[in-house]
Amino acid sequence: MLDANLQASVGVDWHMIKSELIERISSRNPHLFARDIEKIVSAILDEIVEALSRGDRVELRGFGAFSVKRRGARQGRNPRTGVAVSVAKKAIPYFKTGKGMRERLNRETVRQPD
Repeated sequence: MLDANLQASVGVDWHMIKSELIERISSRNPHLFARDIEKIVSAILDEIVEALSRGDRVELRGFGAFSVKRRGARQGRNPRTGVAVSVAKKAIPYFKTGKGMRERLNRETVRQPD
């Protein structure tokens, strides 16, 4: 069953920031200290970023996979003036949801035949 907050937010611009995630984990696990949860969440996120910066792919089964898409340098155009500009190469973070996450997110939206 979907979280009540998620259900209430359907059609509404809803998001969760890191501190809210830590607070939610803390409220569901009162035996853990919030400062420890914050360290754990930060360590996980930092490790994901470090792995991506090395060019590694991070896969969390049932959740999804983080990877980096590389875009080469190219010539672009300033949309206002039309003047050609050089666009540097860059790395773009990419996330693909896992099958388990897609199934959980769509569980309530798929109607069962009567």
